[in-house]
Amino acid sequence: LRNTNTVSIKGLSHFYGEGDNRKRVLNGVNINIEEGELVLLKGPSGCGKTTLLTLIGALRKCQSGTLKVLNNELNGATRETRQRLRRSIGMIFQGHNLLRCLTAEQNVQMGADLIKNLTYLQRREIARNWLCEVGLEEHTKKFPSDLSGGQKQRVAIARSLSANPKLLLADEPTSALDSVTGREIVSLLKR
Repeated sequence: LRNTNTVSIKGLSHFYGEGDNRKRVLNGVNINIEEGELVLLKGPSGCGKTTLLTLIGALRKCQSGTLKVLNNELNGATRETRQRLRRSIGMIFQGHNLLRCLTAEQNVQMGADLIKNLTYLQRREIARNWLCEVGLEEHTKKFPSDLSGGQKQRVAIARSLSANPKLLLADEPTSALDSVTGREIVSLLKR
């Protein structure tokens, strides 16, 4: 029988700080996310949503509990295991994390560069297609400094999708977008 859980979490806790300054951010989180499932996290600022996403995304070390992502146990995982797993995960951050010295197309192509056995031209075509999907076909040659906040956010979304990830984690992906564009992006992410 095939395991369809993309993410399986049991008793996950996470702390920041040391000694008297130690603060629990996550306390005994349990969740199973199946293949193809769309899950939304909701809660007040500072409740641990971003921390949970970065743990699932293998960007942060798991401190306690069981955290299995795409059949990889992350509690006790080596740095190499976490790096390899991240190649299968698309992440959309609040802060865009675009490289300023690259054009929109080149930033998106960084995602496509993770796909094995593609030529440069194929990776470039993937980048252009995803920029079209997010409505930025006229901005492929622009640098991040020449884009609005919403345009940068759409470049970051295109970059994460261009890698054809098995798991997509998005931290407030529509926060910099107007309501119409936000709805279009949510529809794109669902597809």
